[in-house]
Amino acid sequence: MSEARTQAGQIALVALFVTALTTAQLTASKLLSFGLPVELPVTGASVILPGAALAYALTFFASDCYSELYGRRAAQMMVNVGFAMNFVLLALVWSTILAPAANPDAASQYRAVLAPGTNIVLGSLVAYIVSQNWDVLVFHRIRDATGPSMLWLRNIASTATSQAIDTVLFVAVAFYVAPQILGFGSPLPVSVILSLIVGQYLLKLLIALVDTPFVYAVVAFFGGSKIDESENAWAAD
Repeated sequence: MSEARTQAGQIALVALFVTALTTAQLTASKLLSFGLPVELPVTGASVILPGAALAYALTFFASDCYSELYGRRAAQMMVNVGFAMNFVLLALVWSTILAPAANPDAASQYRAVLAPGTNIVLGSLVAYIVSQNWDVLVFHRIRDATGPSMLWLRNIASTATSQAIDTVLFVAVAFYVAPQILGFGSPLPVSVILSLIVGQYLLKLLIALVDTPFVYAVVAFFGGSKIDESENAWAAD
């Protein structure tokens, strides 16, 4: 694995991670509704998803690729840096909201659209720090047990469990707890909260299954199979 390709992989995966993460914060307040060919428990004949579902699922794809290529310690560092970037996003958004406006009407619309994003960031912060670190932990526990083989197992198992934790915490805090604490918007009914949890998790689980070949492709392209196992870096981390 050439040094240039290694560095390119690190930059690309960190860029994807942070881009998907910040995009998720800005798009989550819009609720999406998709019809289903069959009725499911809780959701019925449709599923309701936060607009950030796809963007946030990409963060787990990026972290799994990064974990496989560069090890547990590097992946946890990326996760924790991403956590800090949430505060940077929040500070930049609110500094713009509070700055004097040339057009008061446009400013009020801007605030109405972006202020509820604070609920999203709060929910994301709680869910993120728990689920992303869980994802890295489970990924490497399975890797320690299976060795470099069975990448598909650790990708699916780590993502499926961490996404369950993430979905419950994020939806509950962002759409029910935070609106009551911060006063931006109104909490959603419990029935809608449950529907959001089920719908978002089903999408994330589907993505976890579908993205496995892409994880293999990224790892192969950036040379994950050539990582020196003799250094026992995974166990040391």
